[in-house]
Amino acid sequence: MCIVRHLLVFLFHFTLGSLAQRFSNGYYYQDIVGHGNGKDNGEIYFHKIRLHVESPETLVSGVQGSNVTLPCHYHYVPALSTPRRTRVKWFWQPVNGQGQERDVMVAIGTRHRSYGDFKGRVRLRRNAPGDASLVINQLQSDDTGRYRCEIIDGLEDESVTVQLKFRGVVFPYYSAKGRYLMNFHEAQEACKKQGAHLASFEQLFIAWEEGLDWCNAGWLADGTAQYPVAVPREACGGTNLAPGVRSYGVRDKDLDRFDAFCFTSSIRGEVYFLQLPAKLNFTEAVLACQNDGGQIAKVGQLYTAWRFVGLDQCDAGWLADASVRYPIVHPRVNCGTSEPGVRSFGFPVKHLKFGVYCYKVRW
Repeated sequence: MCIVRHLLVFLFHFTLGSLAQRFSNGYYYQDIVGHGNGKDNGEIYFHKIRLHVESPETLVSGVQGSNVTLPCHYHYVPALSTPRRTRVKWFWQPVNGQGQERDVMVAIGTRHRSYGDFKGRVRLRRNAPGDASLVINQLQSDDTGRYRCEIIDGLEDESVTVQLKFRGVVFPYYSAKGRYLMNFHEAQEACKKQGAHLASFEQLFIAWEEGLDWCNAGWLADGTAQYPVAVPREACGGTNLAPGVRSYGVRDKDLDRFDAFCFTSSIRGEVYFLQLPAKLNFTEAVLACQNDGGQIAKVGQLYTAWRFVGLDQCDAGWLADASVRYPIVHPRVNCGTSEPGVRSFGFPVKHLKFGVYCYKVRW
């Protein structure tokens, strides 16, 4: 009887030893000896190998036309002695948070597949073990939004989100026919024609923080009409109000009429002042850029070149909308005000003579 009892005890402990080595779907069992108190109580504890997914940056800024990396890293605690086969999935949701998530790409090992507008433009960086960072090439205007990196290991999955925003420039824009003449839809189209889109409130607020001061209300993407005031004055809401972004609230998109605040972030091409021996009227300016292998620049392109490339030219030139402007990075005598910016002559009659700013695509 004693021999049978010892045999049963042996088989019991042998079974425990086998369980201690078993590993499945991210879990393992371990026979804990002593439990820190010097006694072998034979208890079995259930432990989980924890999958951790994290990003050192939850907000990433990019510029339209450039490349950007959205960081995502994963590791196990405790660390594994051998790599495990995991699946990486990236999802995208529009910047306003509306609508369902859309697939960006999925990868298992060296195999991957991208979807929709991201097809052929995305890949995983994989600089080191556990690196699942997403690289997006040739950023497009619709790429901003919320991205979610999901790591799937068997039945376990963890994820982290990264917000992608554009670094850009906000500029006020009004119709060639005059001030306060555009409804919301016309303002949208006007920005689009100038290589931009209606700014969000957040983009306008950042522009105000950076010094944008404009005493004319313009449409924003959310259907409100607002304007930024850096220096309070009577014509801009009075001197008793603190600096800030003034708001007319949500307006009727069909009936109400304002100017527009446009936002642009594209640096895919080169904007330059075309050096010619003589000045040109508008028609001649358009042809001159075409003969130089480019096209006449849009307002948004000029603003981007001023902001991101440092274009500084104290020469007034025609643009595609038949306005005349010039960019100043370093204010100086005879080049407008004492602040950097894009100076405007408005919309002069088209037979007058000026220089011209051209644009060439850079791939």
